Amino acid sequence: MNASIPAAILSRRRRERGLTLVELMVSMGIAVFLLTGVLTIFQNTRHTFTTQNQMAQLQDNERLAMTLISDVIESAGYFPDPTVNTSLSALPTDPLFAAAGQAVVGTANAAPPGDTIVVRFLTNPNDNVINCVGGTNTTGAVVLYENVFSLDGLGNLRCAVNGAPSVPLVAGVQNMQIYYGVKTNFAVQNGAVDSYLRANEMLPAYWSNVISVKVVLTFTNPLAGQPNQPPTIQFERVVAVMNHAGVST
Repeated sequence: MNASIPAAILSRRRRERGLTLVELMVSMGIAVFLLTGVLTIFQNTRHTFTTQNQMAQLQDNERLAMTLISDVIESAGYFPDPTVNTSLSALPTDPLFAAAGQAVVGTANAAPPGDTIVVRFLTNPNDNVINCVGGTNTTGAVVLYENVFSLDGLGNLRCAVNGAPSVPLVAGVQNMQIYYGVKTNFAVQNGAVDSYLRANEMLPAYWSNVISVKVVLTFTNPLAGQPNQPPTIQFERVVAVMNHAGVST
């Protein structure tokens, strides 16, 4: 019967008979292999992007927290016009500050959320000295700012100004420890720090002579649980109190 079928028709039928089961399975295997490779590359790229984004966010939080704290601590004890005021008249005693002229005070707590620190300074209108929530004196009168830094139980660095409700500034902070740089040996006539003390180690005479402040913030590590990653990361900075740094007492 095939002898009566033209050769061109037989050739076309052979071409149109399709793939065998073996050929189809091999094709599917190759496709699955290629798709697996593409998915692996996609997952690795997404993981790398997520990791880099989390670390960038952590670094942004570290910089923001330390910048806010540092700017306020540097201004501790500031008053604008020494011909009108002295530190004693500019910074009088109040419920938080036992001594006139004292610009820094704090509390110590070994357990999270850790320590608190209060910093105060006097400002003239429009002198652009920034308080801890980013505000400046635009009132038209002299304003004494008291800035209270603390952490809440949710890991937020917060600050309150002059008794107002505290404002969250930075998230992801588990603990804050504050060390006050003072000169404990008053017989040495220089302005150098010889000890860093926690608030519960400070004598009353030390509070009016804080030369620098060491701030240690413990952040939640966004990569915790991954190989070689600790659960937390510490970030530390020493901040000079500008009106005391280098001053002999």
